[in-house]
Amino acid sequence: MKSMTKAFILISLISNYMSAYAADGPPPSPVKVESVSELVSQPQAEMLGTVYSRNQIPVTAGVAGRLEWVAEPGTFVVKGDKVAQIELLPLQLRQAERKAQLKRAKINLQYLSRELERQKALRKKNSASQYQLEQTESQFELAQSDLEIAQLQLKQINEELNRATILSPFDGVVTDRNRRAGVDVNRGETLVQLLDTENLEVRAFVPVKYLSYTKPGSQLTLASKSQSGEILTVSAFASVIIPAADPKSQTFEIRISMPQKGREFWASGQILKVYLPIESTRHTVTIHRDALILRRDGTYVFRIDPDNTAHKLKVKVGRGNGDRVTVEGDLKSGDKVAIRGAERLSDGQKVTITDA
Repeated sequence: MKSMTKAFILISLISNYMSAYAADGPPPSPVKVESVSELVSQPQAEMLGTVYSRNQIPVTAGVAGRLEWVAEPGTFVVKGDKVAQIELLPLQLRQAERKAQLKRAKINLQYLSRELERQKALRKKNSASQYQLEQTESQFELAQSDLEIAQLQLKQINEELNRATILSPFDGVVTDRNRRAGVDVNRGETLVQLLDTENLEVRAFVPVKYLSYTKPGSQLTLASKSQSGEILTVSAFASVIIPAADPKSQTFEIRISMPQKGREFWASGQILKVYLPIESTRHTVTIHRDALILRRDGTYVFRIDPDNTAHKLKVKVGRGNGDRVTVEGDLKSGDKVAIRGAERLSDGQKVTITDA
């Protein structure tokens, strides 16, 4: 009798609970939520670029002769510093010879000038023939030409003496030494390689489909990874666009001026990543990855309203960055979405928000 009474009480309790459940719905489910945030983004194309020096030249011999001195590789020079020296003695001897020839031409011209004046005076007195006068005039004019030639020859040897000392045309560093002191060289022969370490630029080849997004002055981003794993980024501007596509690679060349900050990180010959904006700036919303619920018919999230009611929303997932992803759907900045406990929710269900 007692067992029947207990069974009757248990059945009554279960019946009352089921009636309450049917009337009020399932009990609130605990969830953890996180806010939807807005992100301002701009799609970018990633390419590889190489750092070049805008001034990288072979320094050649200005005259033929024996090398007396050449700067060693690694030597830093400023504009006007000496990078090589050719022996001066043979040129100085030729200079002395040209000076003597010039002096001789001046003496001969002075003599013929006096002789011409004397012949003209005699001709007025009919004491000299016309032939003698014309012959003296011709010799005087030839002496004038000889003087001009001697002056030009002296200027030439002076200019060769100046070119015997090879000076740096810009600030830079000697990267290679092609000839050593003690050897004879010809004019135009390469002596050293000189590199400008200050005026750098990045050259990258961009797919031709992005040509409409680039123009001189366009802002880009240069980036590389340091030895410690840190990502170094520098904003730069396109200086030159060469709108000629390569038939095989279907790319065109873009040159980017290296800002001062970049010269502290990177050197000529280094490979960098170049990020080129390919669309206008747009506003997107991002959510935590854990809010996504993957189903066969799509991806969903549960938005939690201020009255703690869960609403199931279908979203389209975009690009990710760390723990967050961009989504498209009926969400706005400041909305709450469930990131824990969402798997067991149903649309319209009441929830309790917890940090656990």
